[in-house]
Amino acid sequence: MGRRLESDSLLSQLQKMPSAIEGLYIVSGDEQLLVIETIDGLRAAALRAGYGERVSLIMDARSDWSAVIGATQNVSLFGDRRLVDVALPTGKPGRIGGETLAKLCAMVESGALVDTLVLVSLPRLDKATRSAKWAMGLAQAGTWVDINNVGRAELPRWIGQRLARQEQQLDTATLEWMADKVEGNLLAAFQEVQKLALLYPEGKISASDVERAVLNVARYDVFGLRDSMLAGNAARAMTMLAGLRAEGEALPLVLWAVGEEVRVLARLSAAQAAGQDMPTEMRRHRIFGPREHLVRKTLDRVPARTWPAAVQHAHDIDRLIKGLKVPGRLDDPWEELGRLAMRIAISRPSPTR
Repeated sequence: MGRRLESDSLLSQLQKMPSAIEGLYIVSGDEQLLVIETIDGLRAAALRAGYGERVSLIMDARSDWSAVIGATQNVSLFGDRRLVDVALPTGKPGRIGGETLAKLCAMVESGALVDTLVLVSLPRLDKATRSAKWAMGLAQAGTWVDINNVGRAELPRWIGQRLARQEQQLDTATLEWMADKVEGNLLAAFQEVQKLALLYPEGKISASDVERAVLNVARYDVFGLRDSMLAGNAARAMTMLAGLRAEGEALPLVLWAVGEEVRVLARLSAAQAAGQDMPTEMRRHRIFGPREHLVRKTLDRVPARTWPAAVQHAHDIDRLIKGLKVPGRLDDPWEELGRLAMRIAISRPSPTR
């Protein structure tokens, strides 16, 4: 296939024509909010197209890559079409992983995977990695969705587009003011846009209304919850979570803040285990200053084996929010979010670490 598409264009096409779904998609980028939205959109499109079974694999250079090929070969007893969801948080599959991805591309191109759809998610790849045989194979065999970072200059337009989705409008000056107030942070901008949807009806919103909404910061904010969790302060994290719930903060927004941090930490932990240069990885994830110190302490405190389970826990909470049952989880997503925060906050390194 070998084509590249923007996320919005791809998801819009699949919304209109579910049957147009192809056999291989690659989602690459570091803007976690947009990456997750794109992946969720592709999963939903796959479900509409009849891919009722899903296999999720989180891989790195040390993983058993035979599991990836195995996931495409084990046919369901009920003959269901299958989505094989492969996450490569480090962007470094290693030699065996690279060979496996190349083999997977050959299988897709030959039509060997008739009832299987493959989704590969990666961080943004540097120029050298893009030239690797496995990466070039993916680009040739599938549809590659590059998620570009939203810089400060583009943020007002992005906010305006998100408001338009909920049938709301702001003037240009107010969009610039909002971008300044969220300090270029895309997640914070997302939260403010969602807040405006809850507070005001469709149509044009006045500058004064926006100012009141944006400056009315909750006493217990989501970033304070995140930092308490990373600092290992379980009591404060639970207090802040209870405060957010009592103040009526939107649960999806709280999950975005916690879940994004968990995913970033999972990637950093995998990079650390692979012996990669951590200062470079920190810069790549835009982690600086006091937050870098907090993140480093968290990586030292939390065992590496905790992170894959924590990422899955966040995915499970997202399903609970959407009204789906998850085996082994409580029905209340707030309670499960508390369990996730506690999982990170109370983790301690093993004596042999």
